[in-house]
Amino acid sequence: MMKYLLLILSLTMMAPAYSSTVDAYPFDDPAQEKIYKKLIQELRCMVCQNQNLADSNAELAQDMRRKTYDLAKKGQSEKEIVDYMVQRYGDFVLYKPPFQTNTVLLWVGPFIIFIIGIVVLIRFVRRKPSVEDSTLSEQDRAIAEALLNTKESGK
Repeated sequence: MMKYLLLILSLTMMAPAYSSTVDAYPFDDPAQEKIYKKLIQELRCMVCQNQNLADSNAELAQDMRRKTYDLAKKGQSEKEIVDYMVQRYGDFVLYKPPFQTNTVLLWVGPFIIFIIGIVVLIRFVRRKPSVEDSTLSEQDRAIAEALLNTKESGK
């Protein structure tokens, strides 16, 4: 009896972790449903920031999915819906923001960092040791010979 009580209690405690809200929106046209499903995969949740609308359970994501559904149901094109979302939430709603003056660093920055890394690597590899570093002074040579002699005599 205790085992069953413990099982029921543990299942009850785990239920919220597995529950999720699934929006089931009816579509008359398969093309509208295709646009809707594509957009909720491509648009970013503004609350979660690294989840798309389809994966997020945030209230704002639910509202954005509902608005995407409404606009798709009205027959608006994919571009019109994306433009609406960008106008309302900014370029951050897009996973691939457009190339503009305010996003130049975002697009070009990784290439600049990569090129700087390659230049530093090439300079490091091509660096020649100086003559000063490669020659030993007489005192250093004597110390090295003494160390070698003590190791040989120890065997």
